[in-house]
This record gives sequence, C-alpha cells and structure tokens, in this order.
Amino acid sequence: MRKLVIGILAHVDAGKTTLSESLLYLSGKIGRLGRVDNKDAYLDNYELERARGITIFSKQAMFEIGETQIILLDTPGHVDFSAEMERTLQVLDYAILVISGADGVQGHTKTLWRLLHTYRIPVFLFINKMDQIGTDKDKLMKELKKQLDDGCIEFGQVPTEDFYDQLAMCEEMMMETFLVTGKIETSQIKGSVTERKVFPCFFGSALKLEGVEQFMQGIVQYALIPAYPEEFGAKIFKIARDEQGNRLTYLKITGGRLKVKDVLTNSLWSEKVNQIRVYSGQKFEQVNEVEAGSVCAVTGLSQTRPGEGLGIEAASDTPVLEPVLSYQIILPEGCDPRVILPKLRQIEEEEPELQIVWDELLQEIQAQIMGEVQIEILQSLIQSRFGVAVDFDAGRIVYKETITNVVEGVGHFEPLRHYAEVHLLLTPGEPGSGLQLGAECSEDSLSKSWQRLILSHLEEKAHKGVLTGSAITDLKITLVSGRVHNKHTQGGDFREATFRAVRQGLKEAESIVLEPYYAFQLELPEKMVGRAMTDIEKMHGTCAISETNGETAVLVGSAPVVTMRNYQQEVMAYTKGLGRLFCSLKGYEPCHNSEEVIQNSGYDSERDLVNPTGSVFCAHGTGFLVEWYAVKDYMHVESYLQQKSSMREAVPNQASYSEERSISLEEIDQIINNTFYANQGKKSVWKRRKTARDSYYELDSYGDRQKENKEEYLLVDGYNIIHAWPELKELTEDNMDGARMKLLDTLSNYQGIRRCQIIVVFDAYRVQGHFEEVIDYHNIHTVFTREAQTADQYIEKFAHDNQKKYDITVATSDGLQQLIIRGAGAALLSARELKVEIERANERIRKEYQELKGINRNYLVDVLSPGAKQQMKEIVIKDKEQ
Repeated sequence: MRKLVIGILAHVDAGKTTLSESLLYLSGKIGRLGRVDNKDAYLDNYELERARGITIFSKQAMFEIGETQIILLDTPGHVDFSAEMERTLQVLDYAILVISGADGVQGHTKTLWRLLHTYRIPVFLFINKMDQIGTDKDKLMKELKKQLDDGCIEFGQVPTEDFYDQLAMCEEMMMETFLVTGKIETSQIKGSVTERKVFPCFFGSALKLEGVEQFMQGIVQYALIPAYPEEFGAKIFKIARDEQGNRLTYLKITGGRLKVKDVLTNSLWSEKVNQIRVYSGQKFEQVNEVEAGSVCAVTGLSQTRPGEGLGIEAASDTPVLEPVLSYQIILPEGCDPRVILPKLRQIEEEEPELQIVWDELLQEIQAQIMGEVQIEILQSLIQSRFGVAVDFDAGRIVYKETITNVVEGVGHFEPLRHYAEVHLLLTPGEPGSGLQLGAECSEDSLSKSWQRLILSHLEEKAHKGVLTGSAITDLKITLVSGRVHNKHTQGGDFREATFRAVRQGLKEAESIVLEPYYAFQLELPEKMVGRAMTDIEKMHGTCAISETNGETAVLVGSAPVVTMRNYQQEVMAYTKGLGRLFCSLKGYEPCHNSEEVIQNSGYDSERDLVNPTGSVFCAHGTGFLVEWYAVKDYMHVESYLQQKSSMREAVPNQASYSEERSISLEEIDQIINNTFYANQGKKSVWKRRKTARDSYYELDSYGDRQKENKEEYLLVDGYNIIHAWPELKELTEDNMDGARMKLLDTLSNYQGIRRCQIIVVFDAYRVQGHFEEVIDYHNIHTVFTREAQTADQYIEKFAHDNQKKYDITVATSDGLQQLIIRGAGAALLSARELKVEIERANERIRKEYQELKGINRNYLVDVLSPGAKQQMKEIVIKDKEQ
C-alpha cells in the first residue's frame, strides 16, 4: 500500500484537532466524531490536553483513503510548544496548514510558514470555519497570496480556464503546456506541489464536515508518493515513555527495512531493537518488521536523541526555535537537587522546548522554556511521574551574547609535562545563524586527528560570553593554527587550550548582549491605535499599520520579549476584550537595555574559575599563569591575522547589528608594527613612528578637524556603507537601487553643509566589459569601477596617488581596507562615525535655522512711529504711579 506521512499544523484555535477528527471519521477510522470541548478527541489522549483543550504532545493516527495509507502526525498549535511541532517537520512528506477563515493569517501562522519553507515541505491549506458569519473567500484568497505565497490557489473549484491560468503563472513548464493544450496535466500539478511552487487551498468547515471529503480526495490526487532507497535509513524525531516507563524512540524509516532484534548504531553507540510499535492514537500494534515510509516507535534504545540520523540518513540541523525564558525550579524541603536532576533529564529528553540547566555556582536547577504555559505542564508531569511537588520563581529572560568584530583568540596550556596551543578565529555571523564551527588549519601545524579533537572540544559545551555569562551565538569559530608536542601533549591538554582560546578571544572582542524579540500582530479598534503605538514605543518596539477597514486596525511589528510578556492582559483591559495580540518568536537582536542587564547579572568573567580567560606557560620547569591581555606576547605560534595582513583577502560577511565591526586603531598599529616595520631595528625616540591615533585619528570629529589648506576629499565605499547602515540594508532586500539613491541623497545634502569633495565608489568589477564610469549626482561624484576592479582598489589607488595633494578621508568599515588605507596615509571614518557626523551636521544646521528664525521675529513695537512709542511710554509710567 502507498504510504504518505502528513503533519497537520495550525495557529492555536484554528480548528486543527477538529479537522483531524473529521479526517478520521470520514475515512472510517473512528465511529463518531470527538470534540475538543467535550474532551473526547481521538488524538488528545493526555489528561492535561483534554483539561486545557489544546494539543501539547505530537501524536500519530493511521487511516486509509482508497489505496493510500495516511500516517497523520498531529502537532501542537500553541506557540509555547512550537519546538515539539518543529521536530516533527523533519519526517513529513507533506503538511496540512489549517487557517481559521474567521481570523485569517495570524502571527504564529507566519512562523509555521517560515518553518515549512526552511524544511522545504510541500503544503496543502485548509481554510476552516467558513460556516461562520462574515467570512469572505475572495478576501481570504487575496490575504493568503499576499501574506504567504502567490502560489496559493483554490483547488476546490471545478477546473476552469481561470484555474489553469493561475497554475500556469506558477511554473514555466505548466505555462507552455497551457498555451499549447489549454489545460494542465495532473502529473505536472503534482510536481509543482511537491516542488513548493503551488500550494492547493481548500475551503470548508471541519466541525460540520463541509469540504473535508473534497480536501481528502485532493490530497490523494495531487500528492506524489515518495520513492525510498533499498539501503536502511531512519530519522529520529521524538523520545517518549509509555505508562510502564519504557523509553520509546519514534522514528521514520527512510530507506530499507527495520526488523526486531536489528542492531542500530550512529557510530557513538550501538543498541538492539527489542520491540517495534505502530501507534494510532493511544493504541499500538506490535510488529516484527516495518518498511520504508513507515513511522514507528521502538524500545531498547537508551541513547537516542531527536534529530539523529541512522544508516544513510544524516542528522538534522539545530532547531530554529529555542527557549527564551528561564525559571528556577524550587524543590520541596528535604528534596536533594542531585537526586531529582537525573529524573528531570528524562522529561528534557521528551520535551525539545525544555532545557534543564544545573547552575553549579548557585546550586540550583533552572528550566529554560518557550513560554509560561509550559510551567503548568512541567509541574504536572513532575508530580504525576515522580511524586514531587515543585514550584517556580518569577522567571527571567534568556539572554545571549555575540561579537561585532573579527578577533583571533589564543589559548596555551603548558604546565609541567603537558603542552597544547590553539589559535581560533572568531568571526561575527548573520543574526540567527547560531554558533558555527570550522577549520582552516594547515596539516603542517596540526594533523587532522588533532584538528578533529579540537572541534569536538568546541562542540562539547555551551560557551559563555564575558558580559553576562550568557551563551554565545551568531558567530563562527574557525580553527586556524596550533602546536603540539611530540612527547608531552595529551588529549586533555587541547581541551584546556581550546576553552582558554575561546575565552581570550571573547575578552578581546567587542561583545554585545542579545535579547529575544517577538514578532507580533495586534488587532484592535481603530480609535485605540494611538494608545497601542505609544505602548509599543515605550516597550522599545517598532510597529506599522498593516491594514484598516474603518472599524478595526492591524498593527504588525516586533518588540523585546521582556517588555511584551504581560501585554496581552493590558490589551484585553483597554480594548474591553475587543483586542487580540498574537506573538511569535522572531529571534535574537541587540539588547535595548544592555548596560542594565550586564549590571544586574553581576557576572565577572575574571572570577569565573570554571571558564578561565588566561593561559598557562612553563619556564624553568615551573608553570605560570598569564592574563588574557598579555598572552599573545608569550605565544609560540605566529598570529594568524598578522600572517594574513599582507595579503588582500575578502573579509567574512558580518552581521548587521547596530554596532560597528571594524579593526581597532591599536590593532592596526600592532599589525603594521609587526609587519611593515618589523625589520627596521631599534629607533631613537626622535625617530619613533607615531601611532595611528596620534597621526590620523584626532579626538575631534571629521567635521571639526582643521588641517593644512588642502582641498578636502571624502571617499565613500558605497556598498560597504549601505550594508553597515541598518535602514539602508533593509532597503536592499527589496530594491538595491533605492538604497543606493538614498545614500547618494544623504551625502549630497551633507556636501552642501561640509563643502568638501565627495566621491562615492561602487563595485562594478563583476560586470563584463564595463569601463570605469564617473557620474556627477547633484553636487557629488559617483564612480562605478571597471571590470576586475573593486571599490577597494579604486579607493586605495586614489589615496596613494593623491595623499600629498589632497586632505583625504575614507569612509568604510572594511577591516582590511582600513589597514591598507591607514598605510597609504589617509584618514579614516567608520560607517558608524560617518553616520554620527552627518547627523551632527544636520542638527547643527537645524539649530542655526531655529536661531535665525528667532532673530527675525516681528514685534509690534518695531513698527510704531516715534510719537506712538512716546505715548505708550507715558501711559506705562502713569499706570505705575497709580
């Protein structure tokens, strides 16, 4: 029998469980319809789920439609249990996305859509509750196309020319077929659905069984049955325990077959399968063998983890969604934390949105979760399973840290008869990229086996930042160099050196604190929009009106989780129950009150003995400690960044955080002193070279600096500035020309204030046959470089050729370009400094204008004749005498 694994997803209260019941009923799997409000739904079989009326744990049901067996995986709709839903996506062939016809596309719906896009899962949409008054099919279709994808097409209609015409607009081959034959074959539609170019939409009411039968037939008609290889493969997506406490590993067979007593391994462990269970609701059938395409639960495996791949199947990436709130678990008196901790680890295995953390310093257990609804669930699970009544504190936000510039972290561990040295390159990553690891280390320095050992040490722990002790994220750690001793090096030595290298790099880097942000959608009466926008501004959020119909308005935007945690209650209060707030986790962004967070954390990286920042060296048979700021003077391996400073290489992409990422002045001096001036020997004091700060970086701003009477030139690296200024980078996502013109307009206005020559240079080096092009834009000059010439090269050549003739300043945040420009004798402005200077100049002009307006005010006394003035003076004197 053909098999399809289909997951059903929805925003909470969209009717997902009701649709599941309808599918099971119409397929003959169940004899009567269950209801959420009656607490008898087939798949909501946990007492907590029935009590709260929400799905908490993912479950499966099996039913047949004709010759096709559907394995339906029901997932939680509440945002607090999103991680439970996300891990189920890894094993789906198709997904059903349920949308409420009364509410349309909501906040969490968009999160689900992004996840489905990330995991490349084809989607069928069922727009539910169309029996309710006020639902409009045409309006909903327009919203689906606008909010989700233009490939959303209604499939409930009889095939018409308009239906085929919409399909033809989604894919080129279907367009050709339609133009030739006037229709499109079902096989082509199947392919487009599988490739996520078309998203079939069906309308109906699951509660009244309207449109559900047609929806079922549509799935069978337009879904392709996957083909599986003969070689065994399986993907683990869930860990659970049955009523007897047996550990269950849920997996999908993605190749070959699985039999009882087969030995499974992932190279780290090897265990035998004792039972194979095929679940449908609460009941299961015990079988001896399952084939590819099946979803089952097996017993006998004790070391499996969600996301692992077995056989030919690769492991999954780290989940996109992660906990953002942290609560201390308060144990009852007399309960030893170290006894309960292993039991809590069992629940942690089963709940991907839960992370149990033991804080050694505070001697307390902390639970990191997605939302406050999970607290009640966790309390209930601990009470029912272990008989322990726990409480939770008020909770706090899970902060993270990242860096904003490229640094080389070094670690050395050399007590007596031990030796290891590690050099790591720490590079900022894109927001949301997490922690990435890599190696660009020559085997002449370290063999592959040592390199693999170092990378495994980097993976084995969560690395703390140096500001608040929070986990680091959104950066890449690359192993670039190291050294081993043939006699004294042991495996544990590299663990010490690696961890110290990470900490030393973080201490040297420019770190920032990140906090979680919600993306929200707020629906409320139009007359209350002003109040809502004021609230959001106070919460350090941003918003915009996405739509309004004269009565209600919809605000969309984002704001820190810490400020929005209890805003739902406020909305209900001031709108008298008419407002609705939908939040979904957007990700981590720079913290709005980082200084306060750092101070409140009380973290001191120098006193964290578990995570030392210094290195251990050996001299005269004795080990000694060197603090992080001095370790580079003691290192045995040459600095990686210094080796690369003489080569022209591309700087890694840097994340668009609001703080600059550029090489500091001291670093520029150090690099030049250790390379260009390295072989010049000792110099007398009067010959000593000035530092970069002394020579070219006066404390005065660019606009206030006065030098010799040379004509001033400001050279701007156009694309570098565009990608460094957040408001311009945001424009590039839709229109690069718009971002370019906005930058030119800003600089043109600035030139009118500064009265200097401004040249904006843009890369055109990839344009075949392009000649150097110079265009005057109002009062500034725009240069598009020739083929094979970058903007960096043009700026460097101009600075080198004209350094004596003009007073040249270059605006860029490219670290290597700063280094080269500095060597050419030109002054530098980072992207942030340029922005500050422009804002300062604009503010100065505005104040001057205001003062001018004040001087030129017209007063009545100024237009009076001398006689009238004398009369008024006499009247005033007379009034005073009386």
